[in-house]
Amino acid sequence: MKNANNNYQQFIGGDDQHRLNFGHTMTEGVYQLCTDYQCFWLIDVILSHQHNKKVKKEPFQVWKLKRVKDDEFKVTATDGNEKIIAEQVIEFSDFKDDEVTIWNVDRTILLPNEY
Repeated sequence: MKNANNNYQQFIGGDDQHRLNFGHTMTEGVYQLCTDYQCFWLIDVILSHQHNKKVKKEPFQVWKLKRVKDDEFKVTATDGNEKIIAEQVIEFSDFKDDEVTIWNVDRTILLPNEY
């Protein structure tokens, strides 16, 4: 399986933040991932679930996009301890790799290596 995170190990956190809706920001690494993979829709998925009570109460969220088959993907959010707090099927995506992991920590969306 090809993991998109492997392409962004050079991002280790920094002061550059991009403002999003609902008081969230994203790091430079996530912005570059979304630009390169044309997947700003993934940020929309994450933000759209923030109104869900189970999701909203978790200050640390792990979001994984994973290919199910062909062009179908599944987005799964956990509390960082493998407890699922949200899931969504993406019936079609042209995401180039098989998976990616993004964290949402206290309203900052970042790559795991940027923590």
